[in-house]
Amino acid sequence: MKVQFHDGTRSSGNVQRGLAGARPSRGRNRTRGLALVVTLWLATHVASIAADGAVPRDSDYDYDPPAPGSYALPVIKMAPDGAIIDSAGEALNLREFTHGRITVLSFIYTRCAAPKACPYATGVFYDLHALSAEDEGLAKSMRLVSLSFDPDHDTPQRLAEYSEAMGEQKAGCEWRFVTTKSRAELDPILIGYGQAVDKRSNPNDPQGPLYHILRIFLLDREGRIRNIYSSATLDPRLVLADVKTLLLEETKFSKQ
Repeated sequence: MKVQFHDGTRSSGNVQRGLAGARPSRGRNRTRGLALVVTLWLATHVASIAADGAVPRDSDYDYDPPAPGSYALPVIKMAPDGAIIDSAGEALNLREFTHGRITVLSFIYTRCAAPKACPYATGVFYDLHALSAEDEGLAKSMRLVSLSFDPDHDTPQRLAEYSEAMGEQKAGCEWRFVTTKSRAELDPILIGYGQAVDKRSNPNDPQGPLYHILRIFLLDREGRIRNIYSSATLDPRLVLADVKTLLLEETKFSKQ
């Protein structure tokens, strides 16, 4: 098994319950409706997180993940910085969310309805967030960042509403939803991370107006990229093993 890139998929029934229970107001109908795309996809891929906090093995995960610390994650490169805004509209630098904690960073947009793209990534993030709620050390050491590459549509208000739809659980690790003020500020970030985004020829495509290859980045506390996942390699059990591997690496170096 290659440890640099992982195989497997997962979704959580908890996301379905959280979104299905949402009560959209008139001003939130569009964003809520888009968030429910996640629900519709997860409805056909429902799996529960086990009582002990582990994601169970099933037909999607018909193998055992590597034990944390039994492998190494070489540094790929430093994570690029850039100007962003959060769901409250506050202007920030991306490095504020790529340093200080072990970070899992996903590029998404809320209008995405492609089942193996943004809804899938958000479902995996929900799993990771739920798992961190059962582990105080993980909750304090891990951060999730969902960065929208659709700044014209995904305003801070829409991101706040989307975040609320995902945030059924209050406990757990930090999970931030951010974007940029403009495409001009977004482009250098996309180029730095190698994240391609194109407009679909049909803006009314049922999977959404933008086309992109799903890329999820694992960063250590120093802001160094240590792994890159795709839609075919994003398995929450293995992401969790990677996070714990980085935590064990920190412990090892601190004792030297």
